[in-house]
Amino acid sequence: MQWSIQEISRLTGVTSRTLRHYDAVGLLPAVRTTDAGPRRYDRTALVRLQRILLLRDLGLGLGAIAEVLDAQRDEAQALRTHLVSLRAEQGRLARQIASVERTVADLEKDPDTTRESIMAKDMFDGFDHTQYEQEVTERWGRDAYQKSDAWWRGLSPQEQQEWKGRVAALSKDWADAAAAGTDPASDEAQALAARHAEWLVSVPGTPGAAQPLPDRGYLLGLADMYVADDRFAANYGGTEGATFVRDALRVFAERAYPAAADADGAY
Repeated sequence: MQWSIQEISRLTGVTSRTLRHYDAVGLLPAVRTTDAGPRRYDRTALVRLQRILLLRDLGLGLGAIAEVLDAQRDEAQALRTHLVSLRAEQGRLARQIASVERTVADLEKDPDTTRESIMAKDMFDGFDHTQYEQEVTERWGRDAYQKSDAWWRGLSPQEQQEWKGRVAALSKDWADAAAAGTDPASDEAQALAARHAEWLVSVPGTPGAAQPLPDRGYLLGLADMYVADDRFAANYGGTEGATFVRDALRVFAERAYPAAADADGAY
C-alpha cells in the first residue's frame, strides 16, 4: 500500500513542502513510478517518518537525525528505545500535572493559610528527584526506577532531608580528598569508596540493593559516568574530582570482587 504526499501530510501534520524537502535531502526518499511521477510513500517510509518526528522532537537537526537513522537500522529496536523514553517522559509529565493540580486545589481551598504548607510537601513532585528518571529507566530498567521512586516517596520530609544531607556529606568528602591529592588506592580513599558502595545498596531498585555490595557492573558503570557526564562530575568538584572517584572505585572493585577480577582480567 502506498500513500500520496497529500495523504501523508494530512495524517501527520507535516506540510507537503517539508516532506518534499526531506525527499530532496535524502532523509525520507519517496517512491515514484517514473522520474516525473507524483511522490508516493510506502509503509517503510511511514515508519522512517515516525522516527524522524520523534528525533526532531528531541531537538536534533536533520544532519544528526540522518546519522541516527543510518546507525540504527533495526527499526523495531530503535522504536522500542524511543518508547522507553516516551513512557518515562509521560510519567514525569503526569506527576507534574498532579503536582500543579494539587497546588491549584490548595490555593483555591484556602489561599491565605495553605500557601506556605504546600511549598513544603508536594509542590515540586516531578521536578526534582525524578530528573534522572529517563536515564535510570534506559540503563537499569523501569522496575529499578519505580522501586527507587516508591521508596523515596515513602520517606518522611525529615528522612528525605537526612538522606540528602548524607549524600551531600559524601560528595563533599570525595571532593575534599580529591583536592588534597589523595591517592585513590589509599586507606582514606578506599574508606570513601566503601561508604559509596554502602550508599548505593541502600537504595531499593538499584542493582545489588540490600546486598553487601552493589552489582559490580553497576558500580563501575556509575564510576565511568561520573567522569563522562558533567552533571555528575559537578558533585565531586568537576572532572578532576570525578576522575579521582572513578579511580578509587575501580581499586575498590578490584579488591572487593576478586573472583570477578580473576575471571575477567584487568579492569
